[in-house]
Amino acid sequence: MQDIDTSLERTSEEQAFHDGYTTTMQFLENRIKIANLKVTDLEGELYHLTVYEGQDWGGRGELKNSEIQGQIYAYIAVINTMKEKSKPKKG
Repeated sequence: MQDIDTSLERTSEEQAFHDGYTTTMQFLENRIKIANLKVTDLEGELYHLTVYEGQDWGGRGELKNSEIQGQIYAYIAVINTMKEKSKPKKG
């Protein structure tokens, strides 16, 4: 019997989060290259995404919730990166 590296295994929710995160990161990176997006643009989209996240009164399920969480984390990562790049360099 072969040992399985459990660190590579993901639950369905973890996979949905990962897929939502990576897809959204690629989407945002492409949009930034094509359009002249500002931090405020992405913060507005993030706001609406968090509102959507909170509208789970119908019970969309754990997989969709995990996907939305991945999308939110991707937005936060991109926004933070853009803010860091726009800071004046010290020195």
